[in-house]
Amino acid sequence: MSIDMAQFHQVFFEESFEGLDIMETGLLNLDMGDVDAEDINTIFRAAHSIKGGSGTFGFTAVSDFTHVMETLLDEMRDGRRQVTQPAVDVLLGSVDCLREMLTAIQDEQEIDVPSVTEYKKALEIELNGNQVNEASPENNSVAPPGEPVLELGSEKESEGGWRIAFSPHTNLLKTGNDPVRMFRELASLGELAVTVDFQGVPDFYDLDPEECHLSWNLDIAGDIPISEINDIFDWVEDDCDLAIQPLDERSQNDNGIAPIEESSVKENANQQSSEPKTKTEVVNKPVKPAASKKQPAKPAAKGSSSIRVDTSKIDTLINMVGELVITQSMLGLVGENFELNKLDQLKNGLSQLERHTRELQESVMNIRMLPISFVFSRFPRLVHDLSTKLDKKIELVMVGEHTEVDKTVVELLSDPLVHLVRNSLDHGIEMPADRVAAGKPETGTITLEAYHRGGNIVIEVRDDGKGLNKDMLRAKAIEKGLIDEDSILTDKQTYELIFMAGFSTAEKLTDVSGRGVGMDVVRRNIQSLGGNIEIISELGKGSTIAIHLPLTLAIMDGQSIAVGDERFIVPLGAIIESINVNETMVNRVAGKGETFRLRNEYLPIVRMHEIFDVKTVQATKLTEGLVVVVDGQGMRCGLFIDDLLGQQQVVIKSLEANYRKVEGVSGATILGDGSVALILDIPGLVRLSNQ
Repeated sequence: MSIDMAQFHQVFFEESFEGLDIMETGLLNLDMGDVDAEDINTIFRAAHSIKGGSGTFGFTAVSDFTHVMETLLDEMRDGRRQVTQPAVDVLLGSVDCLREMLTAIQDEQEIDVPSVTEYKKALEIELNGNQVNEASPENNSVAPPGEPVLELGSEKESEGGWRIAFSPHTNLLKTGNDPVRMFRELASLGELAVTVDFQGVPDFYDLDPEECHLSWNLDIAGDIPISEINDIFDWVEDDCDLAIQPLDERSQNDNGIAPIEESSVKENANQQSSEPKTKTEVVNKPVKPAASKKQPAKPAAKGSSSIRVDTSKIDTLINMVGELVITQSMLGLVGENFELNKLDQLKNGLSQLERHTRELQESVMNIRMLPISFVFSRFPRLVHDLSTKLDKKIELVMVGEHTEVDKTVVELLSDPLVHLVRNSLDHGIEMPADRVAAGKPETGTITLEAYHRGGNIVIEVRDDGKGLNKDMLRAKAIEKGLIDEDSILTDKQTYELIFMAGFSTAEKLTDVSGRGVGMDVVRRNIQSLGGNIEIISELGKGSTIAIHLPLTLAIMDGQSIAVGDERFIVPLGAIIESINVNETMVNRVAGKGETFRLRNEYLPIVRMHEIFDVKTVQATKLTEGLVVVVDGQGMRCGLFIDDLLGQQQVVIKSLEANYRKVEGVSGATILGDGSVALILDIPGLVRLSNQ
């Protein structure tokens, strides 16, 4: 029975991309002066996993490319090669190349063969010095997915056959691999001669039948591609010492057996090292280059269709389901022969059902929560590359990486954060000489920090650069016709000019930032997630851009309020208090609206029935209704309403997806009676009232 391997492709791609992230992080953290062997091993294992998986699924272009990376890493972890910055840079570029290859295969697109060839050539130059055969471009070609590719690092195939020195580690049999089966496969390719070496076999009373102590010399004759030989030994590559050389090029000794170099086969075949090492020497014929076709436009990035969950979260969920089943069973017994004397029992059962349902919902939502490190992990590489490109010295500090947020928010947050970090790199941090002249350290600092505040997650991008120049921002806005010359703006409003479409302070266009597009898109994307963005800056000291987002886009705790016959939901985390206002607390400013005094602070009053044009006969005077004091991004105000109805959890529905964007409203929900209530966007509501 054949197995459809395509069903496992998605898991392979997700694990491979995780492996690439591990490799990238490991390479960026390598200290050239004192390299930890375990760091190299971690990078090597990630590369080896990608190679093995891609070979299993027939993605030979990926496995062959990774083989060259693996060889370079193997020499580094063995101590045969020093870890140098040029080598790390080449490996980082190869990680990018692998990511592009895997993305192309996942999207069923063609691999960019010329690009892969260049990266492979750079790897081989780093591996072998400048002794890379460049006589023909065929030698460095890569075939598209699905086409067989011979082992990399070779230039011809043996016409007479192959000599294989196969020395398994003692644990080979325990991994489920059987040398007899491999020899049987070899025999199907050509005429096979096997010579066994008994030197490693211990005394009979010391023999463990589950360990392998034999080694073999295998001569196979015939016109056999090396790729078929490698396929047979691919699964045991980490559990043996292996050397392969062509029969037609060996130097014959007296008995006709070609000697194998001592460096190719480890002598202690009986002892398994903690990190098994394999050295394979192969020679192949060149592969014809695949026809290069123009790459189609890269499709939009897909969100991950799966999620890895800690088993403790699953255990909690199972326990909650168990409690729910018990409660349901109890209620079922009460309902079978219900009598009035069981009314208290019914009420208790319903109360338990409500509690268990809430806990179950919280457990399910907790499964969707991912650490923000899934987003932060890409920025060390971004800062490394761009700081090198801009000739700046920049240190990246990440705080609160384990702060959890909804999976949907994580997936949509990446692009806006990338733009903000690039802006800090390009516009915020000064050149080293300018920083020293300003009395600062020549190395600038960019800080990414995430933390919870109420029902929101706050992500800050801080830099200690030159900050925003309010006068320059205002002059640019007037020059571009975005504001009038006599406009009076607060500091906050001045900083927010950079979010206007077409606004840019860059003196010249670069491929890093400064094209007059982007910051308006960033704010629009953040607002589409139900969040907001604000800027705090000090000239000469640096800037902070804070993103406020809901922890989840699915369910929230809310306070139901009444305004006339309408119902609205106020996010519970935004409410500070609710009070009755008397006339002595109210101040009216002609043309500016109303304020009320709350503990020596004057707050604006937002009349909800006027904002949403709701007819109300219940409360038109401030003394007749309630004022709910709310906070949104540091802006406080009082919402004048008719009444508070109660707290409840609401399922958030996108208003923009089902209708259109409404200022002051972040979404909608369906209440228990089937009616629709709008969920208020407090910062947007304050802005709307000010207008």
